[in-house]
Amino acid sequence: MAMGAPAALDIKKDRGLTVTWADGAVSHYPVAYLRRMSPSADMKSLRDEMAKNPLTVLPSGGGAGGVGGMGGPLTILDAQLRGNYAIWVSFSDGHSTGIYSWEYLRRIDPGPEKEK
Repeated sequence: MAMGAPAALDIKKDRGLTVTWADGAVSHYPVAYLRRMSPSADMKSLRDEMAKNPLTVLPSGGGAGGVGGMGGPLTILDAQLRGNYAIWVSFSDGHSTGIYSWEYLRRIDPGPEKEK
């Protein structure tokens, strides 16, 4: 199913991304959750490995706020729309290869129980 563009996007670089969908639903993606759920190939591979082996060691990342939580708070450095289908996000740990389609964001909506 093709997902239309959201009605509104609100990015707080230290808190996360809030999406107001065309149907009125609102989704909030905390920075760390958004980073962990990056649709990039390297993060998908890491999530697959973690599912198989919960003792997988997380990489520390290339700069501040790595996936492992080292080097200061993780923040969003930049975000840009990609056509009418997605948003690209760059993080303070150097990760910038994930493009989040609207469909993917809707699918990974953490809901209120996973925001903390």
